[in-house]
Amino acid sequence: MQYQHGFMRNQSCDTNLISFYEEERNLTRVVEVLLLGFQNLHNFRTLLFFLLLLIFCLTICGNLLIITLVSYTKSLQIPMYFFLMQLSISDIMLTTTIVPNMLYVVLHKQQVMYFVSCCIQFYFFGVSECSECLHLTVMSYDRYLAICSPLHYSTLMEHVFCQKLVCLSWILSLSVMWMEVVTINMLQFCGRNVIDHFFCDLFPLLDLSCSDTSMVQIEIILLSIPVLVLPFAFIIGSYVFIISSIVKIPSVTGRQKAFSTCSSHLSVVSLFYGTLFSSYVLPPRGQSENVSKVISLLYTVMTPLTNPIIYSLRNKEMKTALDKFLSQCFSCILSNKKNII
Repeated sequence: MQYQHGFMRNQSCDTNLISFYEEERNLTRVVEVLLLGFQNLHNFRTLLFFLLLLIFCLTICGNLLIITLVSYTKSLQIPMYFFLMQLSISDIMLTTTIVPNMLYVVLHKQQVMYFVSCCIQFYFFGVSECSECLHLTVMSYDRYLAICSPLHYSTLMEHVFCQKLVCLSWILSLSVMWMEVVTINMLQFCGRNVIDHFFCDLFPLLDLSCSDTSMVQIEIILLSIPVLVLPFAFIIGSYVFIISSIVKIPSVTGRQKAFSTCSSHLSVVSLFYGTLFSSYVLPPRGQSENVSKVISLLYTVMTPLTNPIIYSLRNKEMKTALDKFLSQCFSCILSNKKNII
């Protein structure tokens, strides 16, 4: 009886010890995360890799071309194109933050990242998205003044004022995302470390936490008000006044000219906010993982590519500046060849 009682006591101690170690293992902070990326691609993996690589190169070249044209063309050094250059900078930041890791995930089927690297990726992704929201808002204000108050446009949209608006947009984006990342890092991340996505997005990160994330989600909603909700409401209000002013223009050619100055910006706003709201505002639990990944592809890969295409193909001034820039480049190349010969 004493032997049996001692055996049962030892077995109980062993069970408690095992449960203690399991609890300690589960409370161990996650150091690495595993990105699953795109599963079940099979024979399409190589095709998707080269397609994303092509889009990445075109996106970088297109946005760098806009930055170069605006910087070196005198006719483009006006507020609208100055804000467009900032939008291109945001697109380059977004593309370089997401696509290189995505290419690795597609090629190797998955990727192991340090948790710190995952948070850094989410930070710069968030900064680029927030800054793009604010830059689109500033551009809508610029179009509002140009159409609704053309006589006061030059005095209101001075170069110093434009610089202040851009600096405020970047500072607000950096600050809001810093607060979000700091708050997320205050959570406990233990046990599961698998992210069924191709980058470290908000909801996949929160799903890894073993803490209560309700307060964090409330804070994120409050922080999204100055960088997402209010800018979107401002853009809607601006275009209500813009459209009402365009309708009052008596001539058809005048209405067409006024609307053509806003059509490119309106197209970019519709594409950007459409994909963003479908990803973050619609209930994520109601979406399948594949649908969520496709929507994420739209605003992380396609939007930075379409922005320079929309502004270059639908803008006569950009086309003229591009033609002059290319002719100057070809003339410089030909003159250098003649000097070499």
